[in-house]
Amino acid sequence: MTSLSTKHLLGIKDITLEDINLIFQTADNFKEVINRPIKKVPSLRDVTIANVFFENSTRTKLSFELAEKRLSADVINFSASSSSVKKGESLVDTVSNILAMKVDMVVMRHPNPGAHIHLARHVDCSIINAGDGAHEHPTQALLDAYSLRERVGDLKGLKILIVGDILHSRVALSNVFCLQKLGAEVRVCGPATLIPKHMESLGVKVMLNFEEALKWCDVVNMLRIQMERQDIQYFPTLREYTMQYGLSRELLYKVGKKDIVVMHPGPINRGVEITSDMADSEFSIILDQVENGVAIRMAVLYLLAGDASSN
Repeated sequence: MTSLSTKHLLGIKDITLEDINLIFQTADNFKEVINRPIKKVPSLRDVTIANVFFENSTRTKLSFELAEKRLSADVINFSASSSSVKKGESLVDTVSNILAMKVDMVVMRHPNPGAHIHLARHVDCSIINAGDGAHEHPTQALLDAYSLRERVGDLKGLKILIVGDILHSRVALSNVFCLQKLGAEVRVCGPATLIPKHMESLGVKVMLNFEEALKWCDVVNMLRIQMERQDIQYFPTLREYTMQYGLSRELLYKVGKKDIVVMHPGPINRGVEITSDMADSEFSIILDQVENGVAIRMAVLYLLAGDASSN
């Protein structure tokens, strides 16, 4: 298999295990490239990519932009806050106007779940979902699984725990879909108020006791509390949340864990969901995740650009 089964990356739910493995193989090659003294390849020299962000982003936006420039693509950065969207222009009209300038591919972040699916039905170019509301964030899940595979090898049978604000997290849902396709067993943990009701229907066991959950898992992926998405108070205080669901070295030793992999998609709220000494510890692959984000996004862009040119 040398191309993806789809012309878009709208969500992990929509791609196959073969797609995931192809993205990983392609990322292996690009990881070699970005560790060379000259980090650029001419793979997308004649391709123009628009980064269309309707929500704030730092790591994802920078990572995509760097990936695009490493591939020698022409890049347009679009910010909704200073655009005609503020004047009432529709999503399809906004993107259609961008495409009229002969743009080949759109990387989009949008606050509304499903916005990318709607757009893909109305425009003729490849769409990459850089996050849609609390729905999916496919490239984050791919880079998480890739980083984990790099550390431990095959993920089949691996016990992975996702902890924190599952309800508002697009990272959690994409991770569940991706890790299950790769054969891992996934459980989630957090306050009952921050666990979606449908989680168990996805084959994911819910655990409310963090200490018990830590004893079970091989890998723990810590999510931040997304205050900006919360319209009501889901737990009494941040201090109480940290006492019950914060990861520290002391807690690991208390539950007898001497060998565990610690992950975090960022941004980290140090001292809330994870202590600094854990985030920067020998257990952590957080900086590997950041580095691998560029290679994974290079792979996705390259594969979709090749599919688009063959359509």
